[in-house]
Amino acid sequence: MQDKTLIVTGALGALGKVVADVAQSRGARVAGIDHAPSQIPATADRIEIGGVDLSDAAQAKSAVETAAKHFGRLDALINIAGGFAYETVGDGDIKTWHRMHALNVLTALNTSHAALPHLAASQAGRIVNIGAMGALQAGSGMGPYAASKAGVHRLTEALASEWKGKVTVNAVLPSIIDTKANRADMPKADFSKWVTPHELAEVILFLVSDAASGVTGALIPVSGRV
Repeated sequence: MQDKTLIVTGALGALGKVVADVAQSRGARVAGIDHAPSQIPATADRIEIGGVDLSDAAQAKSAVETAAKHFGRLDALINIAGGFAYETVGDGDIKTWHRMHALNVLTALNTSHAALPHLAASQAGRIVNIGAMGALQAGSGMGPYAASKAGVHRLTEALASEWKGKVTVNAVLPSIIDTKANRADMPKADFSKWVTPHELAEVILFLVSDAASGVTGALIPVSGRV
């Protein structure tokens, strides 16, 4: 990670904060973008850009340009911003489908579209998206979420093909991430079998690294301990 410049979206969330902190601890410069307000002042190695709706293309572009201007370059984009909803098709609301599409697909699309010219100028441009194992086969109540994450998978593959040789584009597909929110929602689950944010961060940052230069268009399941 030494001297790499990364954008992490959803940087104030449970996974985003871990990824940003670990990357910075290994020598990366990190721009965090989030819908929540910024929490820390900008430094030479870290900037937080808060209050951004990444489902809006203009706001996404403005945030990316702010990060690029602050650091002078961009080497990687990690699209973590997103959302979850559990709702059956029969009892649900079509608005949920639109919201999942906006939170999961449009955030990744808009930020990638804005960042790609900068990433292509890097000698090691990278995009890592967050898909979901639950999007490989949707169960009851998972329709809106799984459909949106399946869109992230297809976006990943399309971008990888279109930018091959210039920018690598991959996605990690976690099972259930071990967060406080998920534990509260599923108190009877076996937390020991969930993937932790740190475990997921290691896979994400590998895909950003020079060692992963030959990996593109991959959808990588990350299921945690078994």
